[in-house]
Amino acid sequence: MKTSRPILALIATAFCQLPLHAAPPEPTAQPTLRAVDLRIGEAAEVKLADGSIAKVKLLDLQEKTDSMAHAVREARVKVEVNGKEAWLTSATYHLPQSVGGVQIDCPITRGYNANSSEDSWGLEADARLRLWPAGSPWIEPGTFVYPLKQRWFATSTQFSNEPTYVDGGDKPDRKKIYYHNDLDFGGCEGLVEVVAATDGLVVSARDKTLDGYSLTPVRPRYDVVYVLDSRGWYYRYSHFHSIDDAIQPGTRVQMGQRMGLLGKEGASGGWSHLHFGIKSRLPSGKWGTQDAYAFAWQSYLREQKPAVIAVARPHHFIRVGETITLDASKSWAASGKIASYEWTLSDGTKQNTATFERTYTKPGSTSEILKITDDAGHTSYDFAIVQVIGDDLVNIPPAIHPSFFPTMNLKPGQDITFKVRTFRDAGGETWDFGDGTAPVTVKSDGNAKALAKDGYAITNHTFAKPGDYIVTVQHTNTRGEKALGHLWVQIGE
Repeated sequence: MKTSRPILALIATAFCQLPLHAAPPEPTAQPTLRAVDLRIGEAAEVKLADGSIAKVKLLDLQEKTDSMAHAVREARVKVEVNGKEAWLTSATYHLPQSVGGVQIDCPITRGYNANSSEDSWGLEADARLRLWPAGSPWIEPGTFVYPLKQRWFATSTQFSNEPTYVDGGDKPDRKKIYYHNDLDFGGCEGLVEVVAATDGLVVSARDKTLDGYSLTPVRPRYDVVYVLDSRGWYYRYSHFHSIDDAIQPGTRVQMGQRMGLLGKEGASGGWSHLHFGIKSRLPSGKWGTQDAYAFAWQSYLREQKPAVIAVARPHHFIRVGETITLDASKSWAASGKIASYEWTLSDGTKQNTATFERTYTKPGSTSEILKITDDAGHTSYDFAIVQVIGDDLVNIPPAIHPSFFPTMNLKPGQDITFKVRTFRDAGGETWDFGDGTAPVTVKSDGNAKALAKDGYAITNHTFAKPGDYIVTVQHTNTRGEKALGHLWVQIGE
């Protein structure tokens, strides 16, 4: 058996290799997680943050790929923790779970590196496991906040090893797959505030970087900010529409401080979002991704205190005639009791189970509606995006990205901005706001020029009464293939 090396020791070793006159500051805090990389059949003793020892072994690894680009769509590992066996699903909107008296997750497996366009993880084994003591927070309270002023799942996301898709990038003929190892939070361009997730030192902003950071993960760009926190972790914020003047290399930011506005600059693919990621030293000794999904989830719950959260993600990518499982089992209720699941499908049918199988017979990009209700009657909605490819593998169906602002604390009569952009086809979109008002037709540029300032089509709408509104927007191409998007707009009293 082997013993995992402390993350802090790796970071300190790396810092010592930098020039003494310009070395980054050494970390002064230690995260609550511990990580270990294992091969199948390998075991380790891991000293947890509370000093206890967890015995963990990797027993098996199973990976499923799609039928076209052979991208990994699901990876599962079988682990033994302190004598207890369990299966974990890697990343893709899965949170840590309790096994053998500890909390454990699996952020990455080997298959994601097999046909990836880049190695973002520094994984040199079959899987990485992260462990926390029982009852421990995944990220220390008071050290991390949700990085933007927006409701959870307000629009499309690309999280934690989900292949990129919103901008039409999920294609049948891809030889290399960009698995989104960081977190892409979709949002309304130029309107959503991005805030600092932690206290830290701004080491790079726009095209400028402090001296001494050439051996770190920092890669400067005009739309990017890097912040170094007390753990020795580097936080990347990308695609800013605008960066506040106060954000300069060498300045310090406070947790929750506004940094700028969300946008689609840089290598965004043309869809507006915050690319948020963390790089740290890993068990292999390399710099690589520290998956932030659990941190974002826990901080959002702490700040906003939702009663329920519906989770229908990740998206699906299939051929006509293939069958998939729509899965709401990752949904959550504060009470621990989800009373009902209700799916409203694009063919007009309904399902009332957490998971079920469905076969798709027509090409297009659709959005299936999930509603969950807890035992006290609180509800939450989410949407499962299903991209269905027909016989033509070159001219594939369009994709669509809708968004709105603001997304929280909305009132009747309040003016709300809606933006939409179609991908893979010329724009032309129709909104149905779900409140009985007449449809509204707009025309985006179809992503003809990814960074075009007027790429998104804009309309405004007000809702007269309180309620939960499922807003629909769709585009239809000349072959009759539809791209369908949904938004959940919650109007309070």
